[in-house]
Amino acid sequence: MLLQGKNAVIYGAGGAIGAAVARTFASEGARVFLTGRTAASVDSVAKEIVGLGLAAEAAVVDALLPEQVEAHLDDAVGRAGSIDVSFNAIGIPYVQGAPLTELSAAEFVGPLADAMTTQFVTAAAAGRRMAARHGGVILAITATPGRYALPLAGNFGVACAAIEGLCRQVAADLGPAGVRVVCLRSAGSPDSPGVDGVLTYLAEQTGVSRAEFEAGIAATTLLKRMPALAEVARAAALMASDHASAMTGTVANITCGQID
Repeated sequence: MLLQGKNAVIYGAGGAIGAAVARTFASEGARVFLTGRTAASVDSVAKEIVGLGLAAEAAVVDALLPEQVEAHLDDAVGRAGSIDVSFNAIGIPYVQGAPLTELSAAEFVGPLADAMTTQFVTAAAAGRRMAARHGGVILAITATPGRYALPLAGNFGVACAAIEGLCRQVAADLGPAGVRVVCLRSAGSPDSPGVDGVLTYLAEQTGVSRAEFEAGIAATTLLKRMPALAEVARAAALMASDHASAMTGTVANITCGQID
């Protein structure tokens, strides 16, 4: 198994991406520490994983608050001995569907500040603990607009680019201590409720059907489809594993060939 003996903390584990990654990490041998702001959602995922005979624990943690992130990591390390993988997949309410010029300063800046805060807080907290042990992997996730400008993407593409830049900087700072940082870049998974909602909304804004809008995105990829949640989760497991031990400060392209 790819992650046998690893301890992984997942922020936003009650969401579609976080839950998919949690299940895959656990199936690959990791002990997963699931966090989120809503107890019911993370508890549900943890119970599902434990029901399969795998190791999972759930906790309520607001990943925007440094004191909660620090306290949870202290507890996890105290019980497991280490944190080997950190993955932040918390949802941020980005503003999409209108040109940036139609957003207020608050609408534009607010989600960006939250995205940067949570990514910095979780990466820095995990990075300090990993560096002390000279090893570990920090993962984040973005999407195509971080590299390729798309109309009506609002502040989402700006946030994705900022997250990728943060990952490169953390990789440069912690590389000498044996800590790797990799960002996953997806084209969006239509089997995720969040992505489905965005596709539906953008389809309405552009005057086409939901199916036509998704088909239009799929047509821009080499595989003529968008990546499924399970594919994103498997890519995350590979990047977290020792099989990717030479990869850091980079983006793992899981866009089905939408961009190079």
